Amino acid sequence: MPDFPALADAAVDDLLELNPEEATALGDHRFDDQVSDRSLTGSDEVVRRLRAHQLALAGIDQASLDPESRVDFAMLATQLELAIFQEEEVRAPSWNPLVYNPGDGLFTLLAQETQPAEVRLGALCGRLEAIPKLVELAISQLENPPKVHVETALQQHPGVVQLVREEVDRLSSKVPDPTLRGRVATAQDRALAAWKKFGLYLEDSLPSAEGDFRLGERRFATKLRLALHSPLAPDEVLRRAQARLELLTQELAEAAGALVGGGGSPQELIRRALDQVAEQRPNNHTVLGEARVALDDLTKLVASSGLFTVPEDPYDLIVVPEFMRGMASAFCMPAGPFEEGAHSQVMIAPTPDEWPSERIQSFYREINSAMLVMLMAHEAMPGHVMQLAISRTFHGPTKVRAALSNGPFVEGWACHAERIVGELGLGGLPMSLQRIKVQIRTAINAILDAAVHAGDMGEAEALALMIDQGFQEPAEAQGKWRRSCLSSAQLSTYFVGYTELQDLFDQLAPITSYDEVLGHGSPPPSLLADLLS
Repeated sequence: MPDFPALADAAVDDLLELNPEEATALGDHRFDDQVSDRSLTGSDEVVRRLRAHQLALAGIDQASLDPESRVDFAMLATQLELAIFQEEEVRAPSWNPLVYNPGDGLFTLLAQETQPAEVRLGALCGRLEAIPKLVELAISQLENPPKVHVETALQQHPGVVQLVREEVDRLSSKVPDPTLRGRVATAQDRALAAWKKFGLYLEDSLPSAEGDFRLGERRFATKLRLALHSPLAPDEVLRRAQARLELLTQELAEAAGALVGGGGSPQELIRRALDQVAEQRPNNHTVLGEARVALDDLTKLVASSGLFTVPEDPYDLIVVPEFMRGMASAFCMPAGPFEEGAHSQVMIAPTPDEWPSERIQSFYREINSAMLVMLMAHEAMPGHVMQLAISRTFHGPTKVRAALSNGPFVEGWACHAERIVGELGLGGLPMSLQRIKVQIRTAINAILDAAVHAGDMGEAEALALMIDQGFQEPAEAQGKWRRSCLSSAQLSTYFVGYTELQDLFDQLAPITSYDEVLGHGSPPPSLLADLLS
């Protein structure tokens, strides 16, 4: 029989070589000076290579594999199918200007300091030198992009300029080699000239940008199945999300009544309670400081709970870089599993300078002080930062679980982390109110995902759903509408992951420690049960 670990590792190596920016983020530095081939003609070569790995996997007798290897097999097979689907069916380089943003590939090399400055600068130079060709490719390939994608690309455009000029200059000043610094300076100038050209192209394209951002029912169903790696069909996801929304709304009304007393309809009680909680909120100047305090409190709570062995992994709390803005109010960029000593990055997005004061107030009424604690529980402790740190300690029979992670497991765990914090009693009733509201948002995320990409839900209907039934502030709802347009299948990961993990935890109850649950990497929840039996 073919050697499965060898075949799996060869497939992972190919996936990383085909996506050098992702390889860098994972801590594999073999391709740091390279960029992904975004050419439509290059898609044929990508598909050819991936199908060769599919053919090799077809020769494996899954029944003969041990449980950990069977999970790796299933995850790899699904990832190969998803990657081929993206190349053949979605074809993002033909319509999505965001895929040409070089920021991620530059930022990781600038932010992580596990390699010497001259090594990182040399790799950055290679990626800078690729930007002019990338821009020409974008201009020649993009056809009728959706307006929301062009708007977001323009919003992120200045952030790339800042990376290429200021951040690369900062790293270059640490390198004594004048030859390398001269080469980098030339690459910077050419990259900036090309990126300026791309910005002008985007501005010219905006008035006529009328492309459809929706995947459509057939493609959405396929992508959802592959991205979730879940036994739940799209209609079942939607049915469960709608039912969960109804139950949570009742729960939120009860919590609101406990906070502000009786009087009024459930909707009125909820609004009064949320208004009261929103009175205590940060602003652009204080949000990072409040987040740090919240992280300290959460870390102490989690460590004292006895539910986890908390890893001593370093992470930094920073402002979301400008080139990444427009997608969400907070991120976690985890340290790479192939790299020792890297720091995870927890990021908070401030409001843009051009926002009117009313929208800024709306944003921070949503990201109020109690909600900020929930956000830090999700992104950091005991959410993404802790879970992914534990995930990196798993050493399986192949590279699969180091390189690949299941979105529903990762996001589902982070949603469950919010529940754990609530059950441990942090923050009292105001925090409970925000926790239930976040769970409502999670259900609405899944409804939005399907209604937008497999249906015809428009902005007005989406905003009404989020504001009227989700009790979200207009600024939050507007941002989520944009995010639902820019992504597909991702917004469902929170609800599906939380649902599947909760089903599993109910089977395992009572749980006195989550170490074993988190100790197998980030596999699909539906496959994790076999590893825990």
